[in-house]
Amino acid sequence: MTSSPTSRASRSPSPDGPRGDLFDPQCPTRRLLDRIGTKWTSMAVKVLAEASPEEVRFAELQRRMAGISQKMLSATLQGLARDGLVGRRVEATVPPRVYYRLTPLGLTLEEPLAALREWAEAHMAEVDRANRLSGQQQA
Repeated sequence: MTSSPTSRASRSPSPDGPRGDLFDPQCPTRRLLDRIGTKWTSMAVKVLAEASPEEVRFAELQRRMAGISQKMLSATLQGLARDGLVGRRVEATVPPRVYYRLTPLGLTLEEPLAALREWAEAHMAEVDRANRLSGQQQA
């Protein structure tokens, strides 16, 4: 099977070994993009980046991320911590106080996510218009 220029380019080596091939269904890059490409991840990274290098308590994150459930915030933070993007510290109090901060790796994610958020905010009206037109054409 011949590889396309796109797949060859995505396999260029990185300092930690070969990169993935986004077009390969088994590529771990796809799973990572699934995790970092959510609105909740983008919001959590933004809140934590604004506080950096300080930590943010779980309750404060939930308050600042309007609409997120406790369960979804917990799952989002667990995934980010598992990926090495967020650090977690628990204070042994009753009830326990849990603090989060971006790791150095997590801080590198803020700039690309900020660019994506800015693009979405700048183009939302156009996307809404396209959705309305598409809905009218289907009706």
